[in-house]
Amino acid sequence: MTIGWAMLVPVLLAAGCTTTETSKGFEYPLDIAQVGADPAKAAEIDALLKSFVEEKKTNSVAAFVARDGKVLYSEAFGWRDMEAGVPASVDDYYALFSQTKAVTTVAFMTLVEKGLVDIHDPVSKYFPGIPDQVITELHDDGRYETRPVETPMTFVHLMAHTAGFDAHLAGELRKQHSGEPMGFLGFGGKEPDFVPIGQHTSGGDFSAEYLEEEMLALAEYPLGFDPGAEWHYHLSTNMLGYLIERISGQPLRDYVKENVLDPLGMDDTDWFHAPEDFDRFVKPYRAIDGELVPGTELYIKGAVTEQQTYAEGAIGLNGPIEDYAKFCQMLLNKGEFNGQRILEPETVELMTTVNRLPQASQPFEFGLGFELYNDEKEPVPAVSDSAYAWGGLLGTAYIIDPDKNMIALFYRNMYEREELYPQFLEKAYELIE
Repeated sequence: MTIGWAMLVPVLLAAGCTTTETSKGFEYPLDIAQVGADPAKAAEIDALLKSFVEEKKTNSVAAFVARDGKVLYSEAFGWRDMEAGVPASVDDYYALFSQTKAVTTVAFMTLVEKGLVDIHDPVSKYFPGIPDQVITELHDDGRYETRPVETPMTFVHLMAHTAGFDAHLAGELRKQHSGEPMGFLGFGGKEPDFVPIGQHTSGGDFSAEYLEEEMLALAEYPLGFDPGAEWHYHLSTNMLGYLIERISGQPLRDYVKENVLDPLGMDDTDWFHAPEDFDRFVKPYRAIDGELVPGTELYIKGAVTEQQTYAEGAIGLNGPIEDYAKFCQMLLNKGEFNGQRILEPETVELMTTVNRLPQASQPFEFGLGFELYNDEKEPVPAVSDSAYAWGGLLGTAYIIDPDKNMIALFYRNMYEREELYPQFLEKAYELIE
């Protein structure tokens, strides 16, 4: 089952339409051959994605490819809800998980451009309670030893995931104090007997109503290593989100919507949605022994709760594939899309061309909010060294490739699953050759 732009093309051509359609900054050519793409290659992507559904590797999949701002591919296959027989659509909502991180990072960089903060500023300048100790020894009874950090934590460390939160002995200390960790819901972790407000990171308090509560609690623990010494993923973007609140004086959700989402026309992307939007979400499944089994819907339910106060910097955004494609295209355009400038070109360059990790991390490289690809590490051979990307825990992924002047996105919402993204990405690059 597919609902997408390609289905409309024969109808429009039959009606004598030859102009290029525009969707808030994107151009949809009625004939992709006229803009240098091979329709046969698009058909190969169709066949590949259909096979994923037919072989029960996924219930739903959406994909999007654009080059030079022209949409060469935008399709969805499968079922938004298998049990109810609801077909997939490119307008379906997906839980984006860590794709939230890049949006939060861009929002922070708008504060930098406003002159309110510098990326090399110590975080303690804006949050005096930030940890300045590294744990060196942890005892069975909960006592622990620390030493002062060798280097103060800066915003670069937050954006590059080298701050040291929850790492090594620090993570063990948090587990020891909190008891059995819940883990991420739906990934083998214990589920609460209530619906949390929003979408919450593992290891924290699922009953927290505001991000500030979680970050003040996190700041009570020492770091696991000196800032800048290692890469330890995830929690630092929550702290970055909290610092956006402290510096801007606005809730994270409000600041991001005002400075990133709304200007880009990402009208359906948000941390929270109206209760009636529940049915727009792709129902999450898990692939087990060749069958698709429904997964927990707590992440969706948390996004449509009546109280809408808890918004993390690291996870929590939801929305359709083209909305996030607008964000990707803005970055590819060096900070501008839909007639709106979000960042200056030099800021985008600063975020996406400078590796911020220590030498020991190579060939893995990370900039400010994104993994940076290089000739030693890339998802498929056709990817350029200038490309950067990230993705989400439930199976969403994207790539921004300046050398090819293209973006590609691949969306699923599944727990246990087979990795399918590289197969799509190979076909996406063949489409633009």
